[in-house]
Amino acid sequence: MSAGVETRSYRAIFLSDVHLGTRGCKAEFLLDFLRFNEAETIYLVGDIFDGWRLKKSWYWPQAHNDVVQKLLRKARKGTRVVYVPGNHDEVLRSYTGHHFGGVEVAGEAIHETADGRRMLVVHGDAFDGVVTYAKWLALLGDWSYNLAIDANHWFNLLRRRLGFGYWSMSAWLKLKVKNAVQFIDQYEQAVAEEARRRGVDGVICGHIHQAEQRMIGEILYINDGDWVESCTALVEHFDGRFEILHWAERRNFSMLEAARALPEPEDDELTAAVAATARALRRKLGEAA
Repeated sequence: MSAGVETRSYRAIFLSDVHLGTRGCKAEFLLDFLRFNEAETIYLVGDIFDGWRLKKSWYWPQAHNDVVQKLLRKARKGTRVVYVPGNHDEVLRSYTGHHFGGVEVAGEAIHETADGRRMLVVHGDAFDGVVTYAKWLALLGDWSYNLAIDANHWFNLLRRRLGFGYWSMSAWLKLKVKNAVQFIDQYEQAVAEEARRRGVDGVICGHIHQAEQRMIGEILYINDGDWVESCTALVEHFDGRFEILHWAERRNFSMLEAARALPEPEDDELTAAVAATARALRRKLGEAA
């Protein structure tokens, strides 16, 4: 255990928009989070890997392998892991209803909280008009967004050398753009309206990389954020209470480096399984290109 960090347990953890396979992915931060947080159920709420980017160029460093291994190890030890694919990992939507290494693939899920509320769990891209009706425009937006993420990476390297903590410049810029703010509000309203139509108490989603928890009318809207900009996760406590954890703000870089140095148990079988999965994914994306 890293000094000053205690392992915590929750009823459920919700993660989305990790974008494994991209240089902007904060895989080390997520691995650090997974080491110190346990749950009965983990929901992977889409865009866990980025098929759009991997189709163009294959990028899969060891840290990305480590995240997959850690999730599979949790599934092996009894954690229920439910994977709801998003638009960037949409290649997995054809496997809805299947199980891989103890991971369930589902188009959506209904999560019942400890206090009896029913929450619709979806990635959310179906409520994004740009992605749904103009994919070419979404791809153009993805290109410009990745430029911002790259700038954010170098900006934070400089901050680190100057002794400052992590800060998401790209998220700050997004919130300063009027059209982005308007888009986020429209998206939240559309997702909440779907939850209302389905007769559930709330909705948990991702997609827009904007962590939020608020009531929209009688619907509880929660977005668990991302692991590219904000490094956030949603957790459900054992009393049914939800909380958004801002992991990068909780952990400073020296502690993160110490956590990364902790050895993981060797598991040749699991390592081989992850390597085989990565090869299969690469073939599948090549076929879809």
